[in-house]
Amino acid sequence: MSIHLVGGGSEIGAPITGRFVAEAIRRAASVRRATPRIALLAVGPTADTDVSSGLADAIRAGGAVEIVTTTTTAGTPFATAVLSDIDALVVAGGRTPEYIETTAPLVDQIRLLVADGLPYLGYSAGAAIAADRALVGGWRIGGVPVCPEESAEGLDEVEIVEGLGLVDLTVDVHAVQSGTLARLIAATEAGFVPAGLAIDEDTALVVGDGALDVLGTGSVWRVVGSDDEDGFVRVATMGG
Repeated sequence: MSIHLVGGGSEIGAPITGRFVAEAIRRAASVRRATPRIALLAVGPTADTDVSSGLADAIRAGGAVEIVTTTTTAGTPFATAVLSDIDALVVAGGRTPEYIETTAPLVDQIRLLVADGLPYLGYSAGAAIAADRALVGGWRIGGVPVCPEESAEGLDEVEIVEGLGLVDLTVDVHAVQSGTLARLIAATEAGFVPAGLAIDEDTALVVGDGALDVLGTGSVWRVVGSDDEDGFVRVATMGG
């Protein structure tokens, strides 16, 4: 089973979600459930509800599933019951700091379930919070702009916090489309994180037992700090 990290975007469907759904089907079959039961968690007002609805449609494009959507508002954490009796988990998009706050009671349980083979799909904010050290927003470092202010998630300075701990590299999303690749480069150069991945929209990084896979129309950008005296940050695309 795998961790699927989607960088956002509106053009996602079976090419991106099909593998995730197939894994959910196998998980359901192991408990003799004919149709996989997938929990979808979303935070925020109407705009984010629309995001979760579109995401649900994209997942259904990958195969026959039962999606159980739970929506909460900022400041109201999810109850642990949302993770009961499920075959896969989807965490949607919105303001990343709100997802960190509302999923806090679920962190240990999500880690255990994923370690036990539960497929996880994070979309936008849901991908960012999957990291050990999650980049939750901000557009300046030391007062210097490092990405468009529109990508700040309501924060001023770039902020790194403890995430779900499902992947060991920091993840940023909407990479090329929202200028956040530059933010991850700057955060790495500043020593906030040793390395990270920036995922384009309409693109997914699949982390499984074998090699990393890139699905969709964009790229995944790998950003690595340098131990050399030159201090340069290395950036390379992983595919697309």
